[in-house]
This record gives sequence, structure tokens and C-alpha cells, in this order.
Amino acid sequence: MCLIEVLDYIITFFKDFVRILAEMSPYLLLGFFFAGLLYSFVPQSQIEKYFSGKPLRSSVLSSIFGIPLPLCSCGVIPTGMAFYSNGASKGGTVSFLISTPQTGVDSILATFSLMGLPFAIIRPIAALVTGITGGLVTSVITKNEEHKIKPHTRERQKRKFSQKIYDVFKYGFVDFIQDISKWLVIGLFLAAIISAIIPDNFFDILALPPLVQMLLVLAVSIPLYICATGSIPLAAVLILKGLSPGAAFVLLMAGPATNAATITMIGKVMGKRSLFAYLATIIAGALGFGLLIDYILPINWFIEMTSQQFSHHHDSGLPIWQLLSAITLSALIINGYIQKYRKSKSNSTTQLTNNKNNMETKTIKIEGMTCNHCKTNVENNLQNLPFIKTAKVDLGSKTVTLEGDGINIKKVKETIESIGYKPID
Repeated sequence: MCLIEVLDYIITFFKDFVRILAEMSPYLLLGFFFAGLLYSFVPQSQIEKYFSGKPLRSSVLSSIFGIPLPLCSCGVIPTGMAFYSNGASKGGTVSFLISTPQTGVDSILATFSLMGLPFAIIRPIAALVTGITGGLVTSVITKNEEHKIKPHTRERQKRKFSQKIYDVFKYGFVDFIQDISKWLVIGLFLAAIISAIIPDNFFDILALPPLVQMLLVLAVSIPLYICATGSIPLAAVLILKGLSPGAAFVLLMAGPATNAATITMIGKVMGKRSLFAYLATIIAGALGFGLLIDYILPINWFIEMTSQQFSHHHDSGLPIWQLLSAITLSALIINGYIQKYRKSKSNSTTQLTNNKNNMETKTIKIEGMTCNHCKTNVENNLQNLPFIKTAKVDLGSKTVTLEGDGINIKKVKETIESIGYKPID
């Protein structure tokens, strides 16, 4: 490959990366704002009371509440475990764990921006159907299992309206962006590489039946992690390269809903039967909806709309509002990393100050923390312990720094394990 060809690929990659980012950015920014509204004005305590009761009721309500929430696989686990700890049924919890990471107000809008209305409609429908099904199956096969109540999470204090408005923007445009920015950038990066390198008729040349394509995508999607939003550019580009829309939908559904860490945590906290119901429902649902798209629904709905929405024309210009949105989103992502760095430095300074004041501090490394929901869950549960004054999590180093009197490390580790994480000695 000569230098000119390499430069052509690099230029194509850069153009595709910018174009995909620009086309998604306006919808993502709008989605982040709605995410902040949901977080600030719909407290967890009002949701979790609907997660118990009769199997059908808890499964339906859990799925309905979970679909718009902007939680991907890394964030939904601590939230779901908190619901379970506060008395939610296993069926309601599994329903929430299945339906929530597949969608979110941000990913639904972003799906429409890149892949068109048919995909944007079928994603929440699939999340609702599989969530309800998984909850019902779990309720049946675990009806004789004991529900062990774990430590309760601390409720957020009552806040003034002005504080709620502040939380809308802080969560939507700082905390939530911190949680998904890594995987969003990875998804954009991979989509741009595939778009630049793989020929447009690649999957047509392979001539693999749609079902085989779905099984291959499923095998890759289940153990790996990719968020609901980060999976969108990948799925869109793969359709343009000849992948069947049904196989692309398997990626959109199974990729965000499963990963190795999630599988391990569900099995540990809720048991093998709940884990079986969780995985079986996602696998069957992904394949079922994939086959529905490829063999029953008009396939042109999905191919033509994706091609139109993706606007895959390298020489055409982008509207100024899309470019400004892309710049804004990029600035917010950079700000998120800056804030993470500052928090890490602040935690280190606080620990040094406490040591100088002869206050008892302990630092514990924790495996499994990935986002701000994990951070809040660990801090709230540890601060409920009587001998802990403060608990501060540093996501960068995956540690929690404890301040208190007579800190009982054994009890601390038991608490960490009870909410699905693993303390490291």
C-alpha cells in the first residue's frame, strides 16, 4: 500500500468521524438534557416501589420505567441492585436490567438521527417485550427462592427547585457524559475505521445467510461491552457495508444489554436462575426481532432509511448547527475528563489532610466500578455504616477512601460485596 493510499484512508476516516459525530450531536445533546430531567425530577424512591407485587405488574412497570432512563449496562447494574436491595422482586429487577440498557432517551434520539424512524421505533418495543418476558420468566423459576435484603441506599435529601435545575445540567452534561464518553468515542472511532477501510459490498461478498450473521454478531456482543449510544454508529455503518438489518439490530440490542462483568454480577447477587432468565431472554429476543426485521417486515424500511439518515456523501457539506453541536459535545467530553482529573487530585489532597489531622482513613480498591452510578451506590451504602463518616470514590483509580472512627474493614468489604462489587486486598 503506497503512501498516497494511506493518506486517502486517513482523510476518509477523519471525514467520516466528523460527519458521524456531527449528525449525532444535536440529538445527543437533547437526549442528555432529558436524561438530566429524569434524574433530577424522578427520584429513585418513587420508581422502586413499583418493582414488587404481582409478576406481570412488576415486570410491566419496571420495563416502562426503564426504557427512557439513560442508563447503559455499566450504570444499570448498581441501580438495579439498589432496587433489589430495597425489596424489589427478582422478576421486577431482571425486567429493569433487560429493558433499561437497550434504550434511553438519548439513544432513541440518536438512533433516529443515524438510522431512521423504523429502528428508533422498534428498539423501545423490543426492550419492552423482552423486559416483560424476562421478568415473568424470572418470577416463575425463582418463586421459591429467598429474597435477602441488602443494606439500604441513602435517599437524596430534599432539594430546592433551583438545586434540581442545577442537577439537570450537572448530571446531563457532566456526570452522564463522563459515564458514556469513552464508549461513545470508541463506537465513533470503530465506525469511522469500518467506513473508511471496508468496501461497501463486503458482507454481500461473504454471502452469509442473515441468521448466520446474527449468530456471529450475538457471539461477539454478549461478552463485550458497548453502550446503547455507542452501538448506533457501528450498526449504521455495518448496514451500509452489507450486513443485514436484523443482524445490526442484534448488535443494538445484545451489545448494550450484556457484558462479562454484568453477567458475573447478576449471577453473584441474584442467583443462577435469574441469570439464566436474563441471558435466555436477551438471546431469544435479539434473534427473534432480528428475524422479524429480515424476514417479515419490509427490509427496505431499515436499509433505505439508514442510508438516507446517515447521509453517506463525503463531499457534501454539513449544516452549521450540526457542526456547532459537534463542537459543543466535544467540549463537554473534554470537560468531563478534566473534571475526573480534578476529582482525583481533590481526593488525594483530602486524604493527605486527614492523615495530617490524625483522622482514621482507609483506602480500598474495588473491582467493577465503571460509572457515576457505581460511585454513588458505593458511597451511599458505605456511609450508612455507623463507623464511616465519609466515603469518597475515585473512579480513575477504582478506589474508595474512607474516613471514620474504628473502621471495620471486614464489614466494609461485606457491604461492598453485597451490592455486587469486589474489594481487592
